[in-house]
Amino acid sequence: MPACPCSPDRDYAACCAPLHAGQAAPDAAALMRSRYSAYALGRHGYVLDTWHASTRPATLEPDEAVQWLGLDVRTHVADGDRAEVEFVARWRAGGASAQRLHERSRFVREGGRWFYLDGTFIERATRR
Repeated sequence: MPACPCSPDRDYAACCAPLHAGQAAPDAAALMRSRYSAYALGRHGYVLDTWHASTRPATLEPDEAVQWLGLDVRTHVADGDRAEVEFVARWRAGGASAQRLHERSRFVREGGRWFYLDGTFIERATRR
């Protein structure tokens, strides 16, 4: 079985695949991991579907040259139907050096489903 993009120690079929198939994420951290995996796998419809309607863009303009290299979920703090997840995602475009996206994301749960609201960059695209 192939490894999940969100973690090489997890099997995709048991990790993010059920969420990509429509299962509700149990918490905001799981939704964050599944959104990262969706970016890595080119499942942009899933990214939009899990973005809260109040902040969701009309479309995504994915850069097909981006290769996602890894995800580190640093913290997950939940308070009822709201949560924050801090993460670092590593990526590379073309033959360029690897970059880091360090963000603190906000999530909300509505109707039993978690949605991404927005995020604050902690570090902008730094070399790593």
